Amino acid sequence: ASLSSKTSLQRGARTFVNYCLSCHSASFMRYNRMIEDLGLTREAIETNLMFTTDKIGETMKVAMRPQDAEQWFGVAPPDLSVIARSRGADWLYSFLMGFYEDDSRPTGVNNLYFPETAMPHVLVELQGLQRLAEAEDDGHGSHGPAFELAIAGKQTPSEYAQTVRDLVNFLVYMGEPAKLVRYRVGFWVIAFLLVLFAATYMLKREYWKDVH
Repeated sequence: ASLSSKTSLQRGARTFVNYCLSCHSASFMRYNRMIEDLGLTREAIETNLMFTTDKIGETMKVAMRPQDAEQWFGVAPPDLSVIARSRGADWLYSFLMGFYEDDSRPTGVNNLYFPETAMPHVLVELQGLQRLAEAEDDGHGSHGPAFELAIAGKQTPSEYAQTVRDLVNFLVYMGEPAKLVRYRVGFWVIAFLLVLFAATYMLKREYWKDVH
């Protein structure tokens, strides 16, 4: 995951609000943090990202009641505030790429990296529906299960992969928003130390120029 691109984080925020926030909350993340951290305006946040509250200082609350979620899916969807810290960015990316058609499951899909997950494939309209294909073998042994696209989505495979990367970036950011502040502070600390080093070196040369 990379937090260096605010554009990626903005796209990830949009995907999270449109596809995740209907079931998953982010109770440690406040909308107004994205003004300074992600470079979004208050108006943009209120118009495009705030669908469950009208107060920009509120946290990202789930739109669905936990009781309904448990009734529909068998378990209440977890809060995603720190999911990237508990699961890791690589696992989240693999999970979001790993849904495939499975008629035996109540949701019609299964997941290669989280078998029998209760979560439906909420991004199916973007990715389309894929199914497990025969594992490829190049003569050096099996490479494990592969996917093939059964029903195309709105995005191409490369576009969907970018969407997932953006979403994972945003989930990583939510897990520790202060990391962006540390990045900014760290830049100026390093710059100050370099200037101090140059000044100290010049002072040392001045003191020692007459010493033979």
